[in-house]
Amino acid sequence: MPTKKPDADPFAAMESLRAALTEVGIVLPSLRIDLASPQLRLVELGRVRADVAARLAEALQRGGRE
Repeated sequence: MPTKKPDADPFAAMESLRAALTEVGIVLPSLRIDLASPQLRLVELGRVRADVAARLAEALQRGGRE
């Protein structure tokens, strides 16, 4: 199980997530940093179409393996 990293850099986390999603052919167009509450270090995933959500779920279930 992954270890929690409360001080993880949200910019690095966002770019890492973007790269991982790109590897499995998924784009989250609204992926960004939540600048309204910087103390929380939030990454917004945003809205996606249902087909993209289904592909994301499939990728997670496969463990990212194609």
